[in-house]
Amino acid sequence: MGMLIRHRGAQPTVDPSAYVAPNATLVGDVRVGPRARIMYGATLDAEGAHIEIGEACVIAENAVLRATAVADPPHPVILGDHVFVSPHATLLGCEVGRCAYLATGITVLQGARLEPGAVVAVGALVHARTVLPAEYFVPPMSVAVGDPVRVIGSDRPDELTAAVRDVNFAAAAFGVQAEWSDRIARYERITEVRVAEFGAHADDEVL
Repeated sequence: MGMLIRHRGAQPTVDPSAYVAPNATLVGDVRVGPRARIMYGATLDAEGAHIEIGEACVIAENAVLRATAVADPPHPVILGDHVFVSPHATLLGCEVGRCAYLATGITVLQGARLEPGAVVAVGALVHARTVLPAEYFVPPMSVAVGDPVRVIGSDRPDELTAAVRDVNFAAAAFGVQAEWSDRIARYERITEVRVAEFGAHADDEVL
């Protein structure tokens, strides 16, 4: 049943009717619900928060789900029932409503919320603190940002840059306040936050 790792004193719990592939990795306070399927190579890392996987969710090959508690408030990953997470998808500190579909290669960032039935198509990004209404469709290779949400394509780089700047991702995801224009200082501080957070893995215990 995959690699289960105790982290920060918490260990994964898996419903007996769920399936976790032998090379999937569950770290810390990960709660896998009934009939969920965690497939090959998937990584679910709760860090200092938690991850909840609802009933009959599919987490496909090489997907990454990571919670975090470095920002205020903490950002767990919460999936409602019947959520489909496709291969190579990345979900960071977000909440996904029931029957949402997340396609191959998508990314959902910290503090985002997807209402039931939302769809994020291949290669799209849902930015931090963005809210997708129920059954909302984010087209392939686009960026959804804001609340209310707007979708911006890569053919509008100036608009996309301004929208991303306004999200203040460093604060939303890492609790770091830094000027947009001072990228070196910002990313140095972000890296230090992650170095400290990930340092807690030195005390992990494989179950």
